[in-house]
Amino acid sequence: MQTMAKNKRNILLITTDQMRFDALGCNGGRVARTPCIDSLAAEGINYKRAHNNHVVCMPARASIITGQHVGTHGVWMNGVTLPEDYPTVAHALGKAGYNTALIGKAHFEPWLGSPDDFYENRMAQLGERGPHRGFDHMELANHFFEGHSHFDLAMNAHPDVKARFYPMITERGQNTASTGETGAVQVWPMDVPRDLYHTDWVADRTLAWLGEQGQSPWFCWMSFPDPHHPWDVPRSELHRVNWRDLDLPPAYLDGGEARRVLASKPKHWLGYYEASLWSNLESPRNYVPADMTPDQVREINAMTHIENELIDEACQRVIDYLKAHDLYDHTDIFFTTDHGELQGDYGLMFKGPYHVDALMRLPFIWKPGQIGVEPQVIDEPVGHVDLAPTFCAIAGIEPEHMDGGVLPTSADEASQQGRETTMTEWASEHGPVNLSLESLYHKDGWLFTRYHPGSVYEGTEGELYQMTEDPLQMENRWDDPSLASVKSDLLAELSQAHIPMREPKRPRLAPV
Repeated sequence: MQTMAKNKRNILLITTDQMRFDALGCNGGRVARTPCIDSLAAEGINYKRAHNNHVVCMPARASIITGQHVGTHGVWMNGVTLPEDYPTVAHALGKAGYNTALIGKAHFEPWLGSPDDFYENRMAQLGERGPHRGFDHMELANHFFEGHSHFDLAMNAHPDVKARFYPMITERGQNTASTGETGAVQVWPMDVPRDLYHTDWVADRTLAWLGEQGQSPWFCWMSFPDPHHPWDVPRSELHRVNWRDLDLPPAYLDGGEARRVLASKPKHWLGYYEASLWSNLESPRNYVPADMTPDQVREINAMTHIENELIDEACQRVIDYLKAHDLYDHTDIFFTTDHGELQGDYGLMFKGPYHVDALMRLPFIWKPGQIGVEPQVIDEPVGHVDLAPTFCAIAGIEPEHMDGGVLPTSADEASQQGRETTMTEWASEHGPVNLSLESLYHKDGWLFTRYHPGSVYEGTEGELYQMTEDPLQMENRWDDPSLASVKSDLLAELSQAHIPMREPKRPRLAPV
């Protein structure tokens, strides 16, 4: 049995990569079986309206680790990195006596960047495991074998198995390879043992690190690379979900209906569908959503559901360890993701500059590490920037230079904190195409998105949805004259909440 320093609770942050809010049973999911994560929600606090502060990996993860909005930390798109000495919540917890670890996907530095430039990409090759960015211990894994991660090098002991994984994506994002039954983009079931897949590896390494902890409290970030594409599950797991049995997503559109709805949104939406306006490195340039068949959507979604089930079972192994070692009741457990996945909504896949629930709305759960906290469902808006301040509160330290606040533990507390809105933004530059947009979600159900001037937009364009009436965001009411006063009020709120980008603007140092 491990003993703990007096009055110090452990903190376990579990994240996935590219998981939708509705992936989980506790959030209405009806396909993937997620009993472990659902039980955390049932015992703790399930935040039903949590948003990220940017809908792509590196900026979102920077907000998680700093408690800051994009304008403050300055990571405005993938390929832009925080300075290595930038203060993080891991630094703060380490100073407070916590042992700190990150196991799995980090992605604070571009994984297509040169190892000469980024320690995250040479750490494993050097035989090192940190310290880095405030973490005493790091063991890294990614979706691809780029030669950088600890998982990558560990798989060198199994060369035949390693060769069966999805081929490395190219810098220009041209890879749409598939071995699926429908030819769906990046579907790649493979003949690899489950225990050599990165989901189980992340749980294995987390358990190994936990087993080394003594009396000091600890902060562990267990970061799964899935359910991010490529959808490359072990073939032995295909029995879990038959793609032929799946319904299409409620927001799925194709053909003329897709074009009609997307034409009511700003033009990069329809441009993506028809592959006439490529604005996002997050999808392959040779992928044409309009050519995607309904069965291909079903097969991709089946792979996603399988990956989510494997994540849930990996989480259960870690929860079982905490319970067996009398740590569960003294450990605050958080579960979330960096961003979502379009997953067939509007006939689209992957992610990008699209501020919709599929990408912004997060699974977001806190199981407090103390006896007597009543289970709660909280509908008031919260976000990634609130995680780091909450970790500091658990550790009994004052947060420094953080934009977020301590997460509420009840609806009354959320009201007292004045939680009415949350903000999400996007910025990107890919060749001649640059986009910048930001959104404000209001607890009354309004989602207001304004576009800034750039190569695509003049700055007068936008989106406006009443999510209570139109949860699938099918009717853009930006030009509805009856809502002029609503738009004006929301614009004022967004302008007040806006945090200007820090100067000088951080450079993009490498691709994604």
